Amino acid sequence: MNREIRNRYESRARIMKALGHPTRLFIVDELSRNDRYVCELTEMVGADTSTVSKHLSLLRDAGIVDYEKRGTQMHYFLAAPCVLDFFSCLENMVQTNLRRQMSDLQDFRQG
Repeated sequence: MNREIRNRYESRARIMKALGHPTRLFIVDELSRNDRYVCELTEMVGADTSTVSKHLSLLRDAGIVDYEKRGTQMHYFLAAPCVLDFFSCLENMVQTNLRRQMSDLQDFRQG
């Protein structure tokens, strides 16, 4: 694998790592519905501000979310709405896996 190809896959992996936490998935999902202030996300997540800010920082570094400063508050928004296509793909995979597990369970009970 040459350097250019490796860099491309490393960039993709960095984005996937940023999405690889339930809280960050929740934040992205929430920002797909409405832009939010950090204090709103903190309350919704149920964690302290520093923890939520760390999650937001990782998402921002990956280019998934961005913010604008409004007074003393940071107002976050979804910068890459195309990530929702990935969410749709994930949901399809979850449903497919669930159906497969149910089928395997039925086969096990019958077998």
